[in-house]
Amino acid sequence: MTPVDATAEFWTTREDELMRRLATHAEGLTTAEVRRRIGRFGPNLAVTRARRGIAARLGRRLAEPLIAILLIAAAISGLTGDWRSFTVILVIVVVSITLDITQEHRAERMVDALRRAVAVTVSVRRDGETVERPVADIVPGDVVELHAGELVPADGVMIAGHGAMANQALLTGEPYPVEKRPGLPASTALAEATNALFGGTSIVGGNATMVVVATGGATRFGAIAEAVQAQETPTAFESGVHALGMLILRLTGFLVLVVLLTHVIGRGLTLESFLFAVALAVGLTPELLPMVMTVTLARGAVRMAARRVVVKRLSAIEDLGGMDVLCTDKTGTLTEARIAHVASFGADGVEAPRVTELARRNSRFAGGLRSNLDDALLAGAPTAAAGGWRRVADIPFDFERRRAAVLVAREGEFELVVKGAPESVLGLCTRIERADGTLAPLDAGKRAAIEALLDAKGREGLRLLAVARRAVPADATRIGVDDETDLAFVGCAAFLDPPKESAGDAVARLARAGVRVKIVSGDAAPVVAHLVATLGLPGRSIASGDRIAEMTDAALEACVETTDHFVRVSPDQKRRIVLALRRRGHTVGFAGDGINDAPAIHAADVGLSVEGGTDIAREAADIILLAPDLGLLADGVAEGRRTFANIMKYVRMGTSSNFGNMLSMAVASLVLPFLPLAPLQILLNNLLYDISEIGIPFDAADPQDQAAPQRWDMGAVLRFTLVMGTLSSLFDIATFAVLILGFEADVATFRTAWFVESILTQILVIFVIRTAGRPWASRPHPMLVATSLGGLTAALAFALTPLGGVFGFVAMDPAILAAILGIAALYLVLADVLKRRALRRPLGR
Repeated sequence: MTPVDATAEFWTTREDELMRRLATHAEGLTTAEVRRRIGRFGPNLAVTRARRGIAARLGRRLAEPLIAILLIAAAISGLTGDWRSFTVILVIVVVSITLDITQEHRAERMVDALRRAVAVTVSVRRDGETVERPVADIVPGDVVELHAGELVPADGVMIAGHGAMANQALLTGEPYPVEKRPGLPASTALAEATNALFGGTSIVGGNATMVVVATGGATRFGAIAEAVQAQETPTAFESGVHALGMLILRLTGFLVLVVLLTHVIGRGLTLESFLFAVALAVGLTPELLPMVMTVTLARGAVRMAARRVVVKRLSAIEDLGGMDVLCTDKTGTLTEARIAHVASFGADGVEAPRVTELARRNSRFAGGLRSNLDDALLAGAPTAAAGGWRRVADIPFDFERRRAAVLVAREGEFELVVKGAPESVLGLCTRIERADGTLAPLDAGKRAAIEALLDAKGREGLRLLAVARRAVPADATRIGVDDETDLAFVGCAAFLDPPKESAGDAVARLARAGVRVKIVSGDAAPVVAHLVATLGLPGRSIASGDRIAEMTDAALEACVETTDHFVRVSPDQKRRIVLALRRRGHTVGFAGDGINDAPAIHAADVGLSVEGGTDIAREAADIILLAPDLGLLADGVAEGRRTFANIMKYVRMGTSSNFGNMLSMAVASLVLPFLPLAPLQILLNNLLYDISEIGIPFDAADPQDQAAPQRWDMGAVLRFTLVMGTLSSLFDIATFAVLILGFEADVATFRTAWFVESILTQILVIFVIRTAGRPWASRPHPMLVATSLGGLTAALAFALTPLGGVFGFVAMDPAILAAILGIAALYLVLADVLKRRALRRPLGR
């Protein structure tokens, strides 16, 4: 056989040519040939398990710069006897790594969910007979028989069948069943492939015989499985943490190497110099950063859980806050994912209750399979509301006629009611029934006007069913297709998948928050355009899947910047759109509820699913909305921005304070005949300062921090560190001068006084730089006040009471203490002035 390119539009190949290339025929393959093809193509398993060993998972985490820094600091602390620091750092690292590894189980759960969506056995023609075989045994060239209610086992082309209807929501997201029939389609688009059947979809009506073209991972369903198992690109949050780790690593290495080199040149390498350099390294390490991030994110998750929002990946909260583009599927996300009867209109386009009455009569009495449009019509009518009419005879719906007819009677009155596709029903009509019940001839002008009306309604995204009728003689007992003539056109019933009540307000809130919403849907352009207009979204530019299929990745990157919405896109195209936006520097969210959305949900910075989503969509998502209110999305964005703002407070405070302190000690160690602080005093300073910052996760955020998407900006972090750290160091040097030149302090007094000045300025400046505004205009959270002042109280107790003897502190002269307090007050004033300069470039986009 000649392989068929399953990634191409195989449904555009003529049936005879396809059968020739597959080396098969209508009677199917022989058992011997099937065995050979299984050996060549493998079993028909679209979903395989993705398992990563625990060692590989652990190694990947240990390679992260921030984790490596913390482990080095822990090792050094242990070697120097500082077991308290060793234990604290190690516990934080273990908890952080454990949480990360736990997240990897999600991919395995996604695979399990996909496996449950695949059929177990199928009817296939083998050796001239139809037999039941496991789906895994299906090979290209097999001829498979399918009936209503069965799942399609692989990708292929329909070669025979009757009345086949397929639910392709898995691939396209469309809520309407799609008619399938043999013969080449009019379009190459997947959604228009009327002769193609795809693995994982289902037959909901009629029957079909198909020849299999692609199996296993080569199917469209297999591509979805591969996409959700692919290694995730680091999210914006993960990339930011990695960049921060590299920044701290560079700062630490630079400062420690300079100090060691200077000491080696000036004094030689002594044990005290080595321990001092080690203390500098530990002092520059933000060992509580993983804890602060975890607590901050966990508090956000708890608040969101109270609103019925499940956060599966904690860091997704921050990514949600940084999101500036939200791509969303239409069906089930912005809409209710159900068909609703929204209106009925007559031949003149005016609302017509008579049309609804007749359409319901037809749906109630017609035999055969009832469609979801019938269900929508009858949903608004009481069960007993037959109006005295009874069924006499009917012609069920079929796909050749594309309509259903019923003969009903009431008190000697007999009536034929026909309902179906507008073009089918209108072609049978010779008259028009007006709103007052009178009839008028249907001439060419009126017919053209009705066709224009139907076309306009279709462009609004409405699905239409036409209704026609005529009186029948009272002795009629049966009807045939020949009776469907000389009908009076009454009007059309209109259907729509209605928007969720909260969709409009949620989209408006997201827009005000600086989040651009793009609809990425498998639906047709008119349907999406109507929803765009309903929700008030920008809709100047819409691109189709056909156009995207012809684009390179570079061309798509340019397209996604200028295109508002995307229609008729496949699952892989949704994923490509998300990745293109991410490569352009956007933080991207994707909201969807179907299997077809899973690859894009998986590829986004933050994946979202909604109430009633499929198992695979919920497994792929980072955040799940359990309540139907889409306003929770906007609430989540605000929560994410508050979380990010608090994390950045710790980063700015920790890096600038630690850098300033270590820079001061490095400078002092070069000009003083003694170390400005003993190694144990450095570690005590660092520990107490970290304790003072534990309350940061509870703090509120400035309004400007929540007004626009936020992102990690290492340039801004470095600028703030250099400006505020240098200011702190300058005041430390001023303190050195006052102590040495003004008070001629001895070593113990010097260390005690500088410890007090250092911890006093470090902790009190928290209240200054926690907000971009004036400190007194923004009230800190009581928890932050408690931890900060508690840490300061403990520090002063160690330094100014007999407890300090253990750490080498001594009693201070009141004049020295007064000088220290004056220096600290001046520092806080200047810090308030300079912080605005340090933050002159906002972190927002």
